[in-house]
Amino acid sequence: MKELIELIAKALVDSPEEVSVRAVEGQQVTVLELKVAPGDLGKVIGKQGRTARSIRTILGAAGMKLKKRFTLEILE
Repeated sequence: MKELIELIAKALVDSPEEVSVRAVEGQQVTVLELKVAPGDLGKVIGKQGRTARSIRTILGAAGMKLKKRFTLEILE
């Protein structure tokens, strides 16, 4: 799942080398922390958060297949 988010984020940003994803395992949910360059933050979030919402939807659908819950946090 970490690789999926990394792949999507790298396709969206201007500086793909600065994209990093960290997985924090919890008991019920896995939190994926996405960190991008400060100039690329708007590209990952999108207008009114649409891009971020879409990424979270993909993550939820992929998580259903694995029977696990994932959440995405975009760090500044």
